[in-house]
Amino acid sequence: MTTRNVSAIPWTGARKISSLLLVNIGQLLALRLTTNGPRRGAALSELGIIRDAAVLCLGGKIVSVGTMKDALRDPWLKKNRKKITEIDCGGRVVLPGFVDSHTHPVFTEPRLVDFEKRISGSSYEEIAAAGGGIRSSIDGVRKTSKSALTQKIAVVLKDLAAHGTTTVEAKSGYGLNLESELKSLEAIRAAARVWAGTVVPTFLGAHVVPPEYRGRSQAYVDLVCQEMIPAVAKRKLAQFVDVFCDRGAFTSDETTQIFAAASKHSLALRAHVGQLSETRLGPLLQFSPASFDHMDHVNDADLAALAQTDTVATLVPGANYFLGLSSYPNARRLIDSGVAVALATDYNPGSSPTLSMPMAMSLACTQMKMSPAEAIAAATINGAWALRLADRKGSIEAGKDADLAVFDVSDYREIPYWFGTNRCALAIANGVPSSRISCGAN
Repeated sequence: MTTRNVSAIPWTGARKISSLLLVNIGQLLALRLTTNGPRRGAALSELGIIRDAAVLCLGGKIVSVGTMKDALRDPWLKKNRKKITEIDCGGRVVLPGFVDSHTHPVFTEPRLVDFEKRISGSSYEEIAAAGGGIRSSIDGVRKTSKSALTQKIAVVLKDLAAHGTTTVEAKSGYGLNLESELKSLEAIRAAARVWAGTVVPTFLGAHVVPPEYRGRSQAYVDLVCQEMIPAVAKRKLAQFVDVFCDRGAFTSDETTQIFAAASKHSLALRAHVGQLSETRLGPLLQFSPASFDHMDHVNDADLAALAQTDTVATLVPGANYFLGLSSYPNARRLIDSGVAVALATDYNPGSSPTLSMPMAMSLACTQMKMSPAEAIAAATINGAWALRLADRKGSIEAGKDADLAVFDVSDYREIPYWFGTNRCALAIANGVPSSRISCGAN
């Protein structure tokens, strides 16, 4: 048996450690599946805490979860313990690896001019009208090679893991022509192959109307529906199609056209909705999307309808923070209405350049008045539901993928409490551990 402190575990790349035993866990947040759908209402606070816990992982899967006392009595473990790599968690908190269900990692440069203009008082829409915003990222992606994009995305994935994220949704959306959107999705796939975690690719060709189609949005929608989606589906480059349905982007009617085309090609659906203005959800709910993201603006009737579905409202408070907005999505209203809520970073160069799910959780607690327990469930099991991966991700239970994060804290509430710092000591993605910081000797 090899016993190792959290601080002694190196990044192992694509090589799986075949067997892992995590011991001396102070608080294990199991978040076991308790319903046939995403967590809602009071269930969002049920973390399933096991104290003085242990977790056994074999071949990239979790095989047993329980107390240290029970684990050490297990006959199989007694017989095979010498063959297992043992990780001493030193009383730290262990939870499911974060599921970041909304990111935009395919870009080349930060948008620093946008940043300065916003500080001086320009609005999101004023910046876009002046040539900034999403459109300003297009040239970089169109001119950059697939290999260079792949390298950039690979760095992002490694940095996400350093903050405890083991599953990430990755969107295209800064190419906005057939060639560059396919290139972006191919780069996502190539980067995913060299990362131990799980990447869910999403086609976001309908991010905004590109400059060459200005004033001809229907012609661009036709391109997305008739050329881009069929090409993406044929090459199996994406699991989801996303649409930015909002003022200044795509209308509800245009979004339903794109949803219909995606459904025809058996691609699952999600949408940016209600960030800048209200969009009625009824026409979109007919397509059973996995997630509506942002959700700053929504009316009571639509909330009631949304609560009757398994469509998750994915909140991205990092965007509100970075845009300097005084208001945030009303998480309490959503939760109290019975809507399933998830959290994500919305990592992107213009409105949320953060890789930190703990930062998103901190903002959820301080600005949206979610409890720490609710924030953790929203960042794990409900994020998995938003990606339709809840059968594999988002909780620590036998049969699930071995995705775990060890945080250098003694109480789970410290994870959102310590904002602006990274307390993740170890992430394990599909059974592969990677350490980030030294946490002391045995």
